[in-house]
Amino acid sequence: MFVEERHQEILRLLNEYEKVKVKELSKRFEVTEDCIRKDLASMEAKNLLKRTYGGAVLPDTLHPGHTNIVSIRKDKNIKEKRMIAKKAAELIHDGDMIFLDTSTTNIELAREIIERRLEVTVVSCMLDIAEVFTATKNVKFILLGGEFNRSQNGFLGELVLQMMENFRFDISFMGVVGANLYDNAIMTYVPEDGIMKHNAVKKSSKCYLMMESHKFDFKANYVYATFDDVDGVICEDGLSKEIQDKLENISDENTYKELRERRIIFYSLSTFLG
Repeated sequence: MFVEERHQEILRLLNEYEKVKVKELSKRFEVTEDCIRKDLASMEAKNLLKRTYGGAVLPDTLHPGHTNIVSIRKDKNIKEKRMIAKKAAELIHDGDMIFLDTSTTNIELAREIIERRLEVTVVSCMLDIAEVFTATKNVKFILLGGEFNRSQNGFLGELVLQMMENFRFDISFMGVVGANLYDNAIMTYVPEDGIMKHNAVKKSSKCYLMMESHKFDFKANYVYATFDDVDGVICEDGLSKEIQDKLENISDENTYKELRERRIIFYSLSTFLG
């Protein structure tokens, strides 16, 4: 395989899986890891990708807001999102006032709420979620309006914040672009989205993050909350071996103790916290 063909295949894999790993690419193409690192460096120089620890993701210019365009994101990782949604739905009770942010995983949670015939009130600013709830009479749905954001297919901005001001939520479910345990940071890309999420977190009695486990590898440029602000993280599966190894190999005992003592319930990761 020529170098250019390999680069094209790497781009195809990035668009399909949103990240690639050096070790996996090395095995796939039957070349050395050093060769793959040179490929990624060359592609990064052309702004085709962004290198990360042990791999690469799409650059912010092509991948804003973790593929910020909802119409593209909502059909990816459906199996994982449904697994997360089913776990999240177990935390909801009839009569709850719920907030669902502009998250494609929350679209699946909305469907799960209908499937379980939960009688709740749901507040959101996402049109995809509003559309889901047109199919049921069990849910009282409130759509927060404001400036329409086409990539999010929902409303953001000052008007949304004003409408949210007097609400108090029993439980909220928040989407995530990336999460960093070491920096105690929960991140998104779009500042307006981050401000909306931050306000919802502060107005919620309980708050859970909805995220595929690989997002512990992602970083973004707007921190909207810390792990101290949330009650749990709902993943489709356990932490990747790479993330577990990083935690186990933390040399600073105080840092490791701090991570374990934070009010984090990895809903699918009970063995992680011990």
